Amino acid sequence: MTLAEVREKLRESASPAYAEVAQRFFKTAPGEYGHGDRFLGVRVPALRKLVRECDALTLADLTTLLDSPWHEERVLALLALVRNYAKREDERAAIYKLYLAKTDRVNGWDLVDASAEHILGPHLLDRSRTPLTKLARSHSVWERRMAILATFHFIKRNEFHETLRIAELLLHDDHDLIHKAVGWMLRETGQRDRPVEETFLREHAAEMPRTMLRYALEKFPEPLRKRYLGMKAAKSS
Repeated sequence: MTLAEVREKLRESASPAYAEVAQRFFKTAPGEYGHGDRFLGVRVPALRKLVRECDALTLADLTTLLDSPWHEERVLALLALVRNYAKREDERAAIYKLYLAKTDRVNGWDLVDASAEHILGPHLLDRSRTPLTKLARSHSVWERRMAILATFHFIKRNEFHETLRIAELLLHDDHDLIHKAVGWMLRETGQRDRPVEETFLREHAAEMPRTMLRYALEKFPEPLRKRYLGMKAAKSS
């Protein structure tokens, strides 16, 4: 399909009622993290189905979608970039470059979670991880979330060092979305190698934000979970 046809298809799937729900769910009110974002009201399964018809779109077309004020158009662009990165080896460097140039358009936790692992992760697997350090130290909450979510690609390959390194950089972050993301990646590490996660927790549990710690401990047996929560409680008292 052409870009115009893709946009028409999106609007055929739109629901004003669901758009209102999405506006609330993604915190778009003044002062909230998604302030100003706009929704057509297209559900994720419809977007994932539509992306399979977007293979003819060029990088220029996908850039246009990524620059859109509509949340679902940006989601679709990212899903297409992820799909193309996996399928088109000759375009991978250009997709990676575009992604880093447009991080301001990857401005939602769902946008980050759908893309960072699949573009940043594989591209940096056998390269310098310096770009992740830069993202982790960014003023942008979305770039910081990209840094830790990109390491999910490494975790799935039983490489945990980078996750722990970025987690340590983000340990004192003040944003709840970072607490959740870091805790999630620590939990995924522990699912594959609990001793690795526990080594990190023994050093840092007492200083971790409570949400981060609770996410990290979700899969632990209750006695072990209480032990680490107790370390946090002791530090706080």
